[in-house]
Amino acid sequence: MKKPPTTHRPTAPTGAAAQAPMDAAFAEVVGMIQAARGRALQAANTEMIDLYWRLGDYLHHKIEADGWAKGTVVQLAAYIAQREPGRRGFSPQNLWRMRQFFQTYRDDPKLSPLVRVLPWTHNLIILGQSKRSEEREFYLRMAIQQRCGKRELERQFRLGAFERAMLNAPKPSPALREMHPQADSHFKDGYQLEFLALPSLHSEADLHRALLQNLGRFLIELGRDFCYIGSEYPVQVGNQDFALDLLFFHRALNCLAAIELKVGRFEPEHLGKLNFYLEALDRDVRKPHENPSIGVLACASKDSEVVEYALSRTLSPALVAEYRTQLPDKQMLAAKLHEFYALSAPTAEPAEDKPVRRKKKDAQA
Repeated sequence: MKKPPTTHRPTAPTGAAAQAPMDAAFAEVVGMIQAARGRALQAANTEMIDLYWRLGDYLHHKIEADGWAKGTVVQLAAYIAQREPGRRGFSPQNLWRMRQFFQTYRDDPKLSPLVRVLPWTHNLIILGQSKRSEEREFYLRMAIQQRCGKRELERQFRLGAFERAMLNAPKPSPALREMHPQADSHFKDGYQLEFLALPSLHSEADLHRALLQNLGRFLIELGRDFCYIGSEYPVQVGNQDFALDLLFFHRALNCLAAIELKVGRFEPEHLGKLNFYLEALDRDVRKPHENPSIGVLACASKDSEVVEYALSRTLSPALVAEYRTQLPDKQMLAAKLHEFYALSAPTAEPAEDKPVRRKKKDAQA
């Protein structure tokens, strides 16, 4: 009698092989939980900011129409504390801030939606330290895009980020503008590296080492979409080996970003080496779905006119930026910005012309 043919049943994977699909499925569930928590927190924050807005509106009209004064607001704060024990955020000072918050943004439809995205603490920092609508918009958008924490937002105010951005807009090469039209909003003309605590005289090796030791803070200064790939990244062309100082990937621009460090003044010949690295990256490292690589020369100083001449003929998407290891003089930046606004304002009629015209009218009379 023939034996029935034996069937080979597939054995279920065991051990690590069996656990891998489960881990992936479990991680997906955790991701859903975390995403829901994030949406819930954002919704709660939006609701709280809306409440503060409505209270600011209410107080503003009570003060204007019914003559409420500081004493009345103090009584209101005490009443809230009695009826809502344990609830924080409704002190007399905070109630006055709510009114100021409403007054500042009520006639600004462009900014009023932005304030609802940020926590109240961030709004208070921006409200208290910004003097112009353009400055408030700059820090609101920066805090949202970069997801700045409270300390980083305060640091950007100390560094005069708005003044530096207005006075020193990045000047990319024509090739960079053509290949990456949005690059201006992702790269800076200067990078503030005071957290490295470097002496005024330092070598490229000192700068390189300090950046790696403070890589997290350097990434924050670069911007949220920069992802670190490597240091002294090996590049081989022909039979020669080269090393690129720092290599990053930019998520928003979908491209590699190469940074070369120079502790001295920018010289036009520096671009030659950077262009060589960009060509090697695009030929041998860049993936088919990625955009052309971008190069940044980070120099201790630069002459803007020399930079403009050097970049005008280069075919590579590159820019030149200064790095600074000392805190800027905030008062000097503010004075320069004031001068900038004065020069940008429409030309006023000379004061000395006015009395002359009055005299002519009197004579005609």
